[in-house]
Amino acid sequence: MKIIIFSLLFFIGSVTAKDYKLGAGDKIQITVYGEADLTTRVKIEKSGVISFPFLSDITAVGLTSKELENKIANGLRGDYLIDPQVTVSIEMYRPFFIHGQVKRPGGYPFQEDLTLDKAIAIAGGLAARASKSAWNITRLVNGEKSVFNANVSSVILPDDIIEIEQSFF
Repeated sequence: MKIIIFSLLFFIGSVTAKDYKLGAGDKIQITVYGEADLTTRVKIEKSGVISFPFLSDITAVGLTSKELENKIANGLRGDYLIDPQVTVSIEMYRPFFIHGQVKRPGGYPFQEDLTLDKAIAIAGGLAARASKSAWNITRLVNGEKSVFNANVSSVILPDDIIEIEQSFF
């Protein structure tokens, strides 16, 4: 059991922006170099599908920005453009959620390099009866919900649900 928890914590700490998987609620900008009329801003809806000019609907959920860039470039290559240079930027990440013993529980916009101590600060700090150690994060990992104990340096990702328990002492 300790090995599984350690592995999960290692995985959580090693997530980088290039590994970030797009999800419903992310707002992205798609730019094709030299083709201003193909620049598109879109919010990924619950269906996970986005529309892009000249291409059929594209499933974006679960792809990295680079994978989506390649998918669009391959779709445009040949019939529309010779060598399309596509860039996908994330304009706004989907939120994270914090509830329990914080001053302002709720959903907050995700920020890069977010750790649990920063998330608590965004939520107004710990409430008077908050536990100093009973903190949990619920996260989807490979399509399955995982709950793990967290500390101030735990990395927070979009869609994470943070629970700050009440202290009994």
